[in-house]
Amino acid sequence: MKYLALSVFAAVFAAIAPAQPPVSPEVHPDGRVTFRLNAPAAGAVALRFESDAPVPMKKDAPGVWSATTGALPPDIYSYSFVADGIPVLDPANPHMKYNLVSSQSEVQVPGPAALPWEINDVPRGTIHHHFYKSAIVGDHRDFFVYTPPGYDPAAKPAYPVLYLLHGFSDDATAWSTVGRANVILDNLIARGQAKPMLIVMPLGYGNWDALIGSYSGPHKPGSREDSNAKFGDSLLNEVIPQVERLYHVSSDGKARAIAGLSMGGAQSLLIGLNHPDLFAWIGAFSSGGLGHDFAADFPSLGQSANAKLRLLWIACGRDDGLIGWNQQIDAWLTDRGVSHVWHPTPGIHSFTVWRRNLAEFAPLLFREQP
Repeated sequence: MKYLALSVFAAVFAAIAPAQPPVSPEVHPDGRVTFRLNAPAAGAVALRFESDAPVPMKKDAPGVWSATTGALPPDIYSYSFVADGIPVLDPANPHMKYNLVSSQSEVQVPGPAALPWEINDVPRGTIHHHFYKSAIVGDHRDFFVYTPPGYDPAAKPAYPVLYLLHGFSDDATAWSTVGRANVILDNLIARGQAKPMLIVMPLGYGNWDALIGSYSGPHKPGSREDSNAKFGDSLLNEVIPQVERLYHVSSDGKARAIAGLSMGGAQSLLIGLNHPDLFAWIGAFSSGGLGHDFAADFPSLGQSANAKLRLLWIACGRDDGLIGWNQQIDAWLTDRGVSHVWHPTPGIHSFTVWRRNLAEFAPLLFREQP
């Protein structure tokens, strides 16, 4: 069976690997995008764009399949092809959204310089890559650190720091490569809209069994709960001490934030709300992966947390499948008397939402309370 699958894949690959690939993607001046795939032997090819259902593509006489979208708002979008039932990256496009479960190709519809993820001629920060052996998780792993433009190891006061967590099936690269967190902060800092800060982007799994079953399962019982617990332990006892040893950052909880998307949003709530003395600023974007027993997840949370929390900011796209869970946590926090901001936005479960979330959340951080 394994060799049959490999032979089918080889046949499809041979059918889409011409000497001269077609232009794909082609971004038109009006924001439409044309995608092309040379696959003359394929019986059917479809375009999977963002989270939409696959759209059949049309085949021309030489065997090039194509599809053109309507006019798209300026943004960065993910897509792939499905050739005879097999997912295929765009072989003509070097830009990729890497993922541990299902990588995709990427296309950018350019927009005005005012968009926070557009690369502008402003001072640029630096991304540093660190490796360490985790005694808690039992493996070798990494994390990334963004230092802002003009980072000064002797500056007074020490820099505040945001711990920024990725989603399920992503890895530690996601927020910088797909989310463009460094670009967003470069722009915000240059405009005076955000405080200069460090961003730490760690690998968010406490075990690798949590990835088994992908999005829909079946999952190994207890693997995700164990992953969240060990990841939180590693963040608090391995990553943060390293960051505070290597970089000139404050160890005061008032100068420390935690935020994340999807799985990382849920982890930010778990870690931040259970340690309000360590994180005064908490952001959760399209959180998912927790159950509905909020009292069990946050056993000590109540009005007393308001004295320590400077900001608890919860956002979710209105067309996101996780909007219901986020509405429930919003209602539960309100019932418990925990001050927070509930921020529903347009959009689905996608980085097209999360880049905007970060661009709105970061300017709120480390400001003096009125």
